[in-house]
Amino acid sequence: MSHCFSLNYTIIIMGPIYGTQQAYLAYQFAEALLKTSHHLKHIFFYAEGVYNANQYSAPANDEFNLREAWGTLASQYDISLDVCVSAGLRRGIIREDELNTIDSHFNASGLTSLAEAIANSDRVIQF
Repeated sequence: MSHCFSLNYTIIIMGPIYGTQQAYLAYQFAEALLKTSHHLKHIFFYAEGVYNANQYSAPANDEFNLREAWGTLASQYDISLDVCVSAGLRRGIIREDELNTIDSHFNASGLTSLAEAIANSDRVIQF
C-alpha cells in the first residue's frame, strides 16, 4: 500500500538573477515541485538573491527572462515572492524614499516573514 502525502516547501534564493546558476536552478526546482502534490507558498530572496526582483534587469531578447518567469509563477500558483528589506537596501533595490526598483510581483519583507514561512514548512531548500 503506497502512501501519498504532500509537503509544504519554502525556497530561499541567495544567488543573483544572472552570473550564477543558483536562481535559475531554484526556478526549475520550483516549477517541477509545483507539478507534484507538494505545496510552495513562499520564496524568499536574500543576500545577492534580491537582484532577482530588480524591475530594471533586462536580459537580451534571446535569453530567458527569469524576473518575468518568477512573476508568472507567483501569479499562476499564488506564491509570495518576498525580498529581504535589509539586503535590498544594501544593494540599492529598495530605497527608503519608496523609489524602489522592485518588480510589482515581489514584496519587500523581513526576516520575520521568513521565520514564519520556515515555521509553516516541512522542507526549506536554499539555492
